[in-house]
Amino acid sequence: MIPHFAILIEWMGIPQNASLHGEQIDSFNELVHWFMLALFVGWALFFAYSLWRFAQKRNNRASYSGMKGHGSSHVEYGVIIFEAVLLLGFAFPLWASRVDANEYPTGDDVVRVDAVAYQFGWEFHYPGKDKVLGRRSYALVTVENPLGIDFEDPNAADDFYTKNKMVVPVDQPVICNVSSKDVIHNYAVKHMRIGQDAIPGMQIPVIYTPIRKGKFEIVCAQLCGSGHYSMKAWLEVTPQDEYGEWEAKQIDNAVKAREALAAAKAQKALEEKAKSAQAKAEIKATNS
Repeated sequence: MIPHFAILIEWMGIPQNASLHGEQIDSFNELVHWFMLALFVGWALFFAYSLWRFAQKRNNRASYSGMKGHGSSHVEYGVIIFEAVLLLGFAFPLWASRVDANEYPTGDDVVRVDAVAYQFGWEFHYPGKDKVLGRRSYALVTVENPLGIDFEDPNAADDFYTKNKMVVPVDQPVICNVSSKDVIHNYAVKHMRIGQDAIPGMQIPVIYTPIRKGKFEIVCAQLCGSGHYSMKAWLEVTPQDEYGEWEAKQIDNAVKAREALAAAKAQKALEEKAKSAQAKAEIKATNS
C-alpha cells in the first residue's frame, strides 16, 4: 500500500502499490517530491523578492558593481551539496539493495519466469515443477515453438510458455529474467514499481514479491517500432492454491500438445516414406 504520508504522489495519481518493495520506493519518491516542492517554493519566493527589491522605481540608477556579498553563492553550493547527499546517501544505496545478487531470494517458493519480448508482444517461459528452465536456441524457433525450447533437454520436459499473459502467486518472490528477440524493449509494471530494459543477447533479472491479488498491465516502456503502442500483456496475481492448479494444468496441456505434435510429425514422416517407396517402385516398374 502507499504510505499514509504519501500525500504528493497520491495527488499526482500514482497507481496503488502491489509489491513488497514498493512502499520503500513510494516513501523515497514522496521525500524527493517534498524536497522539490520546497526548492520550487523557495526559488519562487526569491524570484518574487527580486522583482520587488530591484524594481526600477526602487532603483533609479543602475548599479554596475552588482552584489558584493556571497550569500547567493553559499545558497547555490548548499543546494548542490544537499542534492549530492540525497543522491549518494539515498538513491545509490537503495538501487544497490535492489540489484545485489547476494540478496536474490532462494527456496522452493521462488517463482522463476523468463519474459521474452518481441515486436510487438511478450512470451513467458515457465520451468514447470522442477523449477529449472530448459535450454533455448534461436535455431529451434518454429511456429509451434516460438521460444526455441530444446525439448531434448531433460530440464525442458515439463516447461511451458504463455503469450501476453504472466501468472504468479501472491506473497511469493518472483525472479523474472527479461530478454528480447529483436530490438530493445522494456518490461514495466507500474503497480509493482518495476521497469527493466529487455536487451537482445542478455538476460537481466527483475525481482519482486506481489502482495496484492489482481490483474495488472505490463507495458513496453521503450519505443520499439510502429506497433509499440499495442505491446501490452497482463500480470495476473492469484492465490497460491489457484496458481498451483493453473501451473499443473499448463504443464499437462503443454505435454499433451508436444506428444500430439510428435505423433503428427511421425505420421507425416511415415506417409512421406511410403510415398517415396511407392515412387521408387513405379520408376523401377517403368524401367523394367
